[in-house]
Amino acid sequence: MRFKSHIFDKVDWWTVLMYAILVIIGWLNIYAALYNENYELMDFSQKYGRQLIWISIAFLIAIFILFFNWKFFEGFAYLIYVLSLLSLIGVLLFGIEVNGAKSWFDFGFMRIQPAEFAKVACCLALAKFLSRLNMSLEKTKNKIIATALILLPVIFIILQNDTGSALVYSTFILVLYRFGLPATLLIIGIVTTILFVTSIIVSKIVLIVILSVIAIFFFIISIRKLRELIIISSLLAMCIGFIYSVDYAFERVLEPHHVTRIKVLLGQESDPHGSGYNVNQSMIAIGSGGFAGKGYLNGTQTKFNFVPEQSTDFIFCTIGEEWGFIGSTFLLLLYLAFLFRLLYLAERQRSVFSKVFGYGVVSIFFFHIAINIAMTIGLAPVIGIPLPFISYGGSSLWGFTILLFIFLNLDSYRLQVLR
Repeated sequence: MRFKSHIFDKVDWWTVLMYAILVIIGWLNIYAALYNENYELMDFSQKYGRQLIWISIAFLIAIFILFFNWKFFEGFAYLIYVLSLLSLIGVLLFGIEVNGAKSWFDFGFMRIQPAEFAKVACCLALAKFLSRLNMSLEKTKNKIIATALILLPVIFIILQNDTGSALVYSTFILVLYRFGLPATLLIIGIVTTILFVTSIIVSKIVLIVILSVIAIFFFIISIRKLRELIIISSLLAMCIGFIYSVDYAFERVLEPHHVTRIKVLLGQESDPHGSGYNVNQSMIAIGSGGFAGKGYLNGTQTKFNFVPEQSTDFIFCTIGEEWGFIGSTFLLLLYLAFLFRLLYLAERQRSVFSKVFGYGVVSIFFFHIAINIAMTIGLAPVIGIPLPFISYGGSSLWGFTILLFIFLNLDSYRLQVLR
């Protein structure tokens, strides 16, 4: 444990300040999203009342984390990871189902979602593994182990039918890329995404013709030997095979509502009263806010509950309606400053463990912020992930708080680490 009189030594207060502002903004907008003149401000039977309790506990958790010596997190990283996996297995056996996902432990007075804390554990384990390799991913064995550390929690979360939380783990690819993953694999991931989208929008025959022309072009500009012909032909065959596998993924892997949401997003279907309802109402709410907004607690879309899940996944539309373009821009700039600050802190770490963990923190926050806001304005499919520190929920708030303050703890010790 850290000596008590030095608990706040070297803590980055700029990051703490931004964290506090985001949490306050979150509570104000949760209150606005659920506002009713008949309810009292401190009514703990309402979500905004309960959120005050979660916030108070989150602040206590943050202070408690700062008491620890940074070596605790590195020393127990694998144990925390294993305990996290056990909690993900446990929720499959003993958890309750909420909105189609069996992702919650119900303790009567509160519910806990283990997947929110598994991100922290995975980040710690990955940082521990890469620090022992001194950030080297050159060997195939190391790539497989690093990938397995990421995929194990993903498998259990998918079994819970919580695809949104599982997708968050894809952001760890950015961490691996930063610390030695070949750019080729990142390019493959981008090309795969492009092929997935285009195979939905464009006729398969047309797409195959386009890919064949591209393959012929690359063969012509190459040295035109047998080896190049085999490589290009093999890549073309794999692309064609992937195109035809998209239908299988739609029919056998993805849930029907996920398929509908993707098709609605890509303009292949119109479902304004079904899967597209939330997004349509969210965009109406944001657009109605105009430049300066309708004013705090004056959002009509908000008051009449036009947007489902407005205090959780769609909290950004409350900000857009009541605070307008000015308020939305302020929040985006605050998030941008927060991410750049974390990036700066990650880059200045002397410990490999701290540096890798820092980049994991940045990646997780970036994914949540970018995807949540994108889905509320119709630029990404609705996958059900919270907006950090803003959305209602104890598990998500605590998970993000733990993630952030472990990193701030590690950063406060950076000068004690010898290069």
